[in-house]
Amino acid sequence: MPEKNLAFTLVADEGDLAYQTQDLRAALEKGTDDLKLDTLRRIIVSTLNGQPQPALLMPIIQFVLPSKSKQIKKLLHLWDARNRSFYWEICPKYDENGKLKQEMILVWSVYLSFRRPPAPELTLESTRSNAIRNDLQHPNEYIRGATLRFIQKLREPELLEPLIPTCRLCLEHRHSYVRKNAVLAVFTIYKNFDYLIPDAPELIQTFMAAESDTTSLRNAFVMLQAVAPSRAVEYFLSIYEQIPNLDEMMQLAVIELIRKESKGSSGEGALKARYIKCIFELLNSGSHSVKYEAATTLTTLTQNPAAVKAAASCLISLVLQEPSNNVKTIVLTRISLLHQKHDHVLDELVMDILRVLASPDMDVRRKALAIAFEMVSSRNVEEVIGFLKKELLRTLDNTFEKATEYRQLLIQTIHSCAIKHSEVAASVVHVLMEFLGDASNASAVDVIAFVREVVEKFPALRRGIVDKLLQTFPEIKSGKVFRGAMWIVGEYAASEEEVREAMAMVRRVVGEVPILASEQVSRLFPCPILSATSTDGRSSSQRLLDQAEQEAAASSDHNPNGDASLTAKPVPTSTTRVLADGTYATETVFSAPPTAINANLEAVKAQAKPPLRALILGGDFYTATVLAATLTKLVMRYKELSGDAAAVNGLRAECMLIMTSIIRVGQSHFASVPIDEDAQERILTCLQSLAELDQPLRAPALEDVFLRDTQEAYTKMVQHEEKKALEKKKKDDKASAVQPDDLIAFRQFSKKSAGGDADEYEMDLTKATGAVEAAKDDFISKLQRVVQLTGFSDPVYAEAYVNVQGFDIFLDVLIVNQTPDTLQNLTCEFATLGDLKLVERPTSYTLGPQSFQSIKATIKVSSTETGVIFGNIFYDGGAATTDSQCVVLNDIHIDILDYITPGYCNEAQFRSMWSEFEWENKVNVSTSIDDLRTYLDHIMSSTNMACLTPDAALEGHCGFLSANLYARSLFGEDALANLSIEKLADGTLAGHVRIRSKTQGIALSLGDRITVSQKAAAGTAA
Repeated sequence: MPEKNLAFTLVADEGDLAYQTQDLRAALEKGTDDLKLDTLRRIIVSTLNGQPQPALLMPIIQFVLPSKSKQIKKLLHLWDARNRSFYWEICPKYDENGKLKQEMILVWSVYLSFRRPPAPELTLESTRSNAIRNDLQHPNEYIRGATLRFIQKLREPELLEPLIPTCRLCLEHRHSYVRKNAVLAVFTIYKNFDYLIPDAPELIQTFMAAESDTTSLRNAFVMLQAVAPSRAVEYFLSIYEQIPNLDEMMQLAVIELIRKESKGSSGEGALKARYIKCIFELLNSGSHSVKYEAATTLTTLTQNPAAVKAAASCLISLVLQEPSNNVKTIVLTRISLLHQKHDHVLDELVMDILRVLASPDMDVRRKALAIAFEMVSSRNVEEVIGFLKKELLRTLDNTFEKATEYRQLLIQTIHSCAIKHSEVAASVVHVLMEFLGDASNASAVDVIAFVREVVEKFPALRRGIVDKLLQTFPEIKSGKVFRGAMWIVGEYAASEEEVREAMAMVRRVVGEVPILASEQVSRLFPCPILSATSTDGRSSSQRLLDQAEQEAAASSDHNPNGDASLTAKPVPTSTTRVLADGTYATETVFSAPPTAINANLEAVKAQAKPPLRALILGGDFYTATVLAATLTKLVMRYKELSGDAAAVNGLRAECMLIMTSIIRVGQSHFASVPIDEDAQERILTCLQSLAELDQPLRAPALEDVFLRDTQEAYTKMVQHEEKKALEKKKKDDKASAVQPDDLIAFRQFSKKSAGGDADEYEMDLTKATGAVEAAKDDFISKLQRVVQLTGFSDPVYAEAYVNVQGFDIFLDVLIVNQTPDTLQNLTCEFATLGDLKLVERPTSYTLGPQSFQSIKATIKVSSTETGVIFGNIFYDGGAATTDSQCVVLNDIHIDILDYITPGYCNEAQFRSMWSEFEWENKVNVSTSIDDLRTYLDHIMSSTNMACLTPDAALEGHCGFLSANLYARSLFGEDALANLSIEKLADGTLAGHVRIRSKTQGIALSLGDRITVSQKAAAGTAA
């Protein structure tokens, strides 16, 4: 088969690539040695960058090869330090049929011609062989080594056969550079044409007995592994005691031998014991690569718990010692897989895993905590929680890197551990409640969610949690945390004393009431925290507003024509807004000019206020509705517990006053935004419920709703989450368990492709090269990836097979010359739109009449933004004109589904991302599908998204359906979708699909995909 170019990455000057083939040919024919040297270097760079320049092979043979310049000879035949290659290694030596080009035959002839005249009786074949043999016998060791490297690329047995004796002699050369390349040359010849050197295994085994160079020994040992495993095992046994002292490359080769031989018959009995002992010793190697390979190989040799622990300990030490975060992540993934396979065996190493938290990278910390959580058991949970609490306190240091994010991660882990192991919940909950006043809203929200779950699951802890929670009320800053805290107090304050303490704390965090009156200087129920009074009995708010009135009066005396604020010009304020279609617009607001009254009003608003009062005045009336519901619950529970009617009525009146003052201040200019109708209606409902508390017919129903139904709803939600987690665990255990009636796989009778016995290293390589995805595609799916680029009536017909592998797109373009003329300088040039990058430059071809040519192009993808590939075909010739012709190609649109995979996240994460992402694409439902669940399945298959809504919520039959979908791209981009549809009376479906993402491209692409899938479904139904 044709030889493929090696893969190189070069940084070349664009000016070097601007030369045409004619210019390079002229420089080779008529230039000096210096010019030829520079031209040859340009040709090598061009070849490595994907432009092989096959037309220049003959000029190089004719005009460059006979040169006596040592620099040119080195560039042709020796390793070039600048370009990391030499010409004969990278030039195209084979034609399309895999045969050696005739030009290469001339190479050997020319080599021989300027060394010595060939005898007349020599044939062409012997001439070629003698030329190479001369280089194999050259006194310069680098020429010998380079020639041996070149021999490894020859696939012509008639050329290789006369070279066998010389290659054997090179094994005895004094220089190690020659010997190590000679071993590889013998290896390649024996692998491809074993009949040319049938005694190669014996020859290499003899060579190893006398060899001292480590690289040559490693190459020889690798050869024996491939062609004569039994001899490799013999050599392994002969050096068994010296293996721990060998160099890194040799130790890796030994591990490779053990890994392969352990699966055969030789990996049994005493030999297997030696294998295991050797791997155990290599776990202490100084090389990280050897330690990693030894640890992974040990787990395939034995399932002994001691061996598994030793391998895991070695991997953990690698994570701690290796500075690269990528390596840490890879090794942690291996540890996670090892723990899944050997459950509870590695639990004792949980504290070692937690040492990885010293790494500053958050991804590494997150993965380490996930593994540690799976290792937590009743025996080590106390120790783990103690360590996590110390780490949590360390995050309070301002110099701690990424303290906020790390604190949230620790809180979530402690939360999960405390729920899983109830014996530590009591010691953890009070520590975490210290962070309810954290400036980071996310961390405080996680804490309050944990407290709410603990107080529900562990009734014995409720009294202490409620008391501690009330003490933290003045420190809370977030409205979301306040809502959770007030809900807990309202539900679980179960005694008269707790209710009174709760009311006292509510008064403290609300401040002086009525709120509006106190803000307007009328002083009722003074609160020391809110209002600092002066000696004349006036509050600071009253003094500020009195001062403003006096200044306004003085201003009116000096301005008899009227108020200055009425004659002053309004002040414009411009802001940028994002419209519904995603475009930007400028919004200008004209506000009244600042006056003394307005300025002092702002000063009143800016005064230090209690936290809950500040939230209400800041416009957070959702929190105000939760406060109203909490006050209602406290009054109703106090009525059940206390027999003092006067105390109950006093408490009820006070709570109604607070609710009324919230509504009034929400309708005033003291609030940042007016109160919304929903919040006002909710507070009025609570007011009415308290007002009807004395009515015998209404009171029992109201108490059931406020005191029992809400808590029962949360109890059911917690039970449902536990049920889901249990079902998921059972499903995972069932998937990994082996059933009694499962088939037994016999290695001797199984295919090499069997998943259970396949070499995991070979499977990783297969995945990396994309062979797995290619094997999954059947013939029909491959045909669907063929894109027609031109019409059948065009002089040049072209079609492309689009193959997507990871972050690369490979285009295999078939070009057919449909004319009776020869087309010269035919090039297929592509260009891209979006986050696509063309890797290779186009190459010109000559296409005969009615002939065809296959052209390959590689394109890199960097994101899921909408990508389009377009291009043209240029050629010279044709019957009509001799001018250059152009055929415009059809566009190739990149399918986003190639980069979208189903993902999973919990409800809290989904809601957080939904509120965070700013790009939304709303697609109306227009389909012929008449079943709700069928349409959901259709959308999931069309977008590669996973449904987060549990199956239990989707069961049954009703007239509407709502579901959340989630997917993640290969580039780490999140895509959210919410499906909301209903079935109309005529049997059709109506509704919409809302898609949200952080970037615009993925939202638009998924929306287009849904639209196309709906049309396709309609066409199929029709």
